[in-house]
Amino acid sequence: MSRLQIMDTTIRDGQQSLWATRMSIGDMLPILPKMDRVGYWAIEAWGGATFDSCMRFLDENPWDRLRSINAATPNTPLSMLTRGQNLVGYKHYSREIVNRFIKASKRNGVHVFRVFDALNDIRNVVDTAEAVNECGGHFEGAISYTISPVHTLDSYLEYAQQLKELGADSICVKDMAGLMTPYRAERIVKALNAEIGLPVHLHCHYVGGMAPANYLKAAEAGVSIVDTASAPLAFGNSQPAVEMIVAALQESRYDTGLDLDLLFEIAEYWEEVRKRSHYKRGVSSLIHMQVYSHQVPGGMMSNLMSQLEVQNASDRLPEVMKEIPRVRAEVGYPPLVTPMSQIVGTQAVFNVLTGKRWGVVSKEMKDYICGYYGKAPGRIDPEIMKKVAGNSQVLPDDVPPSSLVTTTYDEVAEEVGDLAQSEEDVLMYALFPNEARAFLSKHRASEKVDFLMQEESSNIKEDDYVDINQIRELVRVAEESGVGEIVVEDGGQRIAVRMPGAMPAAAPVAAAPAVAAAPAAPAAAPAAPAAAAAKPERPANWYAVKAPMVGTFYAAPAPGEPAFVKVGDEVAANQTLCIVEAMKLMNEITAEEMGTVREVCVKDADPVEFGTVLFYIEPHSVQPVSEQ
Repeated sequence: MSRLQIMDTTIRDGQQSLWATRMSIGDMLPILPKMDRVGYWAIEAWGGATFDSCMRFLDENPWDRLRSINAATPNTPLSMLTRGQNLVGYKHYSREIVNRFIKASKRNGVHVFRVFDALNDIRNVVDTAEAVNECGGHFEGAISYTISPVHTLDSYLEYAQQLKELGADSICVKDMAGLMTPYRAERIVKALNAEIGLPVHLHCHYVGGMAPANYLKAAEAGVSIVDTASAPLAFGNSQPAVEMIVAALQESRYDTGLDLDLLFEIAEYWEEVRKRSHYKRGVSSLIHMQVYSHQVPGGMMSNLMSQLEVQNASDRLPEVMKEIPRVRAEVGYPPLVTPMSQIVGTQAVFNVLTGKRWGVVSKEMKDYICGYYGKAPGRIDPEIMKKVAGNSQVLPDDVPPSSLVTTTYDEVAEEVGDLAQSEEDVLMYALFPNEARAFLSKHRASEKVDFLMQEESSNIKEDDYVDINQIRELVRVAEESGVGEIVVEDGGQRIAVRMPGAMPAAAPVAAAPAVAAAPAAPAAAPAAPAAAAAKPERPANWYAVKAPMVGTFYAAPAPGEPAFVKVGDEVAANQTLCIVEAMKLMNEITAEEMGTVREVCVKDADPVEFGTVLFYIEPHSVQPVSEQ
């Protein structure tokens, strides 16, 4: 069949590449019925970074988003991007969690599962492939395309054959960095058709501008499907515009048959969303064109730029871009796709901002170097291996990393407790415990407020007005402090919201307008004398451990686990003191030298700025050994 089919990426990869994954479901829903009429092979609607971004930035339930999109597009299959054993996270999950997540995704609306592994390590795809096949989804095995001394056409064909043996329904060549060129596209598509015999799907980011030409040559070579986005979310770090590809192929044997007028109606809608939200268009700058040197994917590029901006270091982007290929070569040429793009990119940022190469190393980079993400495509620099791995256990090549992850669904369900009210809630927590706990806690409290407000509604007159956001906040405070009843009195009207099981307040609170809680808080203690409040000066030999980046401070390796260190602990040089989460990675902050922890200056889960003092440590003086 020569007609080229199109998958639309606007609401997943397009917005992830250009809008930092900040598109809300409210922006999507009005236009989805028209997108459903286009006749796309599929709409990529979920997966990638959209899952955690819903909770982190948009206050949305990712499962609710999927169900809403599915309901609005009954005629078009939905596709999601999954990172193999990493699912939509940044580490390996157990076989059971993978199996349940994939089947829940299918149940909630996903049909096409594009499955890739950042290292093209087939061991990291097995569990996902099995789950997709069991639930009747379309398993699209993806090749992470890159250029290096160890990535060849033969290596890609070998990997594609492995995907076919796992039951792949189609093969995607995932050119996430925009490194593909037209004649390379022609060669790989012809080779896959001849050697593998499955439909070939080509995914190219625009970046340096080659993608439209790649699609034309690939069409001539027999590609079945290509990825595009609506024009306002195309170009630059995103995919080529669907309008461009459809127009280019009209009156040819590859004519897509899609209605350009309808596509422009859809584009006009997205253009209004873009203007309203003040998002820039996708453009290719000089640094984009240099992708053929630095090999940084579009999504990674936008993430790096935003992260450097947060660190007040936007002017250092050129240095970071030069550092990335150097780091990549040192760690065995991994393809720069999630999570390896974040791991390598973050290391390059640390190397540049701290001025000390490999002085700060994320836990994820250490795990990768030790083999816990899979087998590196090439040889890791022995000096880097020694410096980063140290005495840590390096995983043998014959041990699949996934075999070490044994967390069960029941264990996760027990840990999250009553916050989870469905399998989807438990899976959300399994993947992103910190974000899911905060999200579910907030929304469970909101549901309780809604119920309580309905209980009290018989006491409220039609012309009474209550600020529901104020009530929600008061319920939160009441829960934390153990208060049984909240009383709002405004203009003589008294409204009481009681927590479950609480006794009514003894008397109304006299304030108008005012908000009070019962019981009353105890009187504040007298202020301490100024001299007593002042802290003594720290000894001159104490050294400060500072945050090397903007992020979130975590005292322990995981929720509920003991802190890495506490005041009074003796620590060795390079011992982990805490984690600062930044750029979605858990970055271990270590002691510079042997000493004793004298102060912990930040509370768990607090945000920190670049240069924030985290600890004060008193170094141990090393006494020379006297001669006998």
